[in-house]
Amino acid sequence: MSLTFNEFYNGRTGLTVGVQKVLFSEQTPYQKVEILETDTWGRMMAIDGMVMLSEKDEFVYHEMLTHVALFSHPHPEQVLIVGGGDGGTAREVMRHQSVQQVDMVEIDEVVIRTSKEFLPDVGDWGNPKLNVLIEDGIEFVKNIEDPYDVIIIDGSDPLGPAEGLFKTDFMQACYDGLKDNGVLTAQTESPWVQDYHKSMKQVFAALDDIYEVSKIYLAYIPLYPAGMWSFAFASKGANPLSQQAMQRVEQGLPTFGSKLNYYNEDIHQSCFALPNFVADII
Repeated sequence: MSLTFNEFYNGRTGLTVGVQKVLFSEQTPYQKVEILETDTWGRMMAIDGMVMLSEKDEFVYHEMLTHVALFSHPHPEQVLIVGGGDGGTAREVMRHQSVQQVDMVEIDEVVIRTSKEFLPDVGDWGNPKLNVLIEDGIEFVKNIEDPYDVIIIDGSDPLGPAEGLFKTDFMQACYDGLKDNGVLTAQTESPWVQDYHKSMKQVFAALDDIYEVSKIYLAYIPLYPAGMWSFAFASKGANPLSQQAMQRVEQGLPTFGSKLNYYNEDIHQSCFALPNFVADII
């Protein structure tokens, strides 16, 4: 069988990936979930026709979404992940020795089930630190009783069930659900795609109004639209570029026991350096 997967992000401009086999395809109550065997990137997950991850490049997204936040916090113990049903974000969070519990709130159990079956190396599902909850993350955040040290928003593009993750009231609820020195990170789309600029402006305007510290940072993910991806960092005071944060990166990375594939001390510092056109968007 010879197929192609196409994700268009501007008219007929987009991404094409060769597909050897469709391993899974199901329309859930929330979205269409697919697992594809590709000719170059290993197995790939797509949701509603958009690439979520591939086996070969998932490390970029998951390492950058997590470690920037975790090392910026002085001592993260309780972490909330909203979304993240493939398990990769939780895997990276649990590398940190200080972390005691990770609550992962995923609305669609099919994402978790298919990740376990078809992408077993992405998640660390047997880790006792991980507590998986199948429910609406937006509603969960509104009702947090015991605040978290770090909240990580690992949602898809601002469509369908993920649309609310980009709204001001959700960002306020996250702020309220963080401890006094809390940190938040979120994925915030590609700066190269004009259609994403509205949601990016919306997110960063909200973060600037709500949080004491608000920054945008970048990473480069080949299967995401245009290859450049943005992330939000926000906190109640923690500065990701402080001397203390950089010392934690330097001292903490060796404790992981294995070398990461993307994130390192230099990347932590340089990812906040923005091209002018990205800074102009927000």
